Amino acid sequence: MPGDASQESEVDFSPLCQFVSRDGVTVRVEIYRVLDVDDGWTLEVIAQDEISAVWDGTFDTDEDAWAAFQAVLEAEGIHGLTETVH
Repeated sequence: MPGDASQESEVDFSPLCQFVSRDGVTVRVEIYRVLDVDDGWTLEVIAQDEISAVWDGTFDTDEDAWAAFQAVLEAEGIHGLTETVH
């Protein structure tokens, strides 16, 4: 039955999930996938104010998602991650 809580999907969190701090700002990086959906890994960055940015699309591996996070962090800095939805 749709919406039935007993039928919720199981979420697999990557071991790459972690807090990252730069320039006095800390974000939580979450990389996860829904096990009964074969859409790949989702990348989400959650700021201290609990506002999150979720990347469009998914990644083949959790390492690919982490690399995308690192690329934006290096190119835009941590403030770019907390102000832009990707």
